[in-house]
Amino acid sequence: MNMQNLMAQAQKLQKEIKAKQAEIDATIFEGKSEWVLVTMNGKREIQSINIKKDLLNDEDDLEMLEDMIKIAFNDALNKIEEEIQSKMGMYGDGLAGMM
Repeated sequence: MNMQNLMAQAQKLQKEIKAKQAEIDATIFEGKSEWVLVTMNGKREIQSINIKKDLLNDEDDLEMLEDMIKIAFNDALNKIEEEIQSKMGMYGDGLAGMM
């Protein structure tokens, strides 16, 4: 393979990666727990947090709510990571062979 073909292939790969990343960035992901729904975009920015307020009765519920927010937040982050692996994982394997 000559250098010109290699450069063209690298540019094509770079465009594909940018397009996939833009697609992931624009996707909305939901993380859920029993009391909380967190929505984030693929840039890992929180878009909204919805809490089932009717479940709060006392101080102990506040601690449980904090735990539920962490669970929902981490659930959304895991979904983003899965999407990145699904759409971008193949590029990681291909890039190793080009270097």
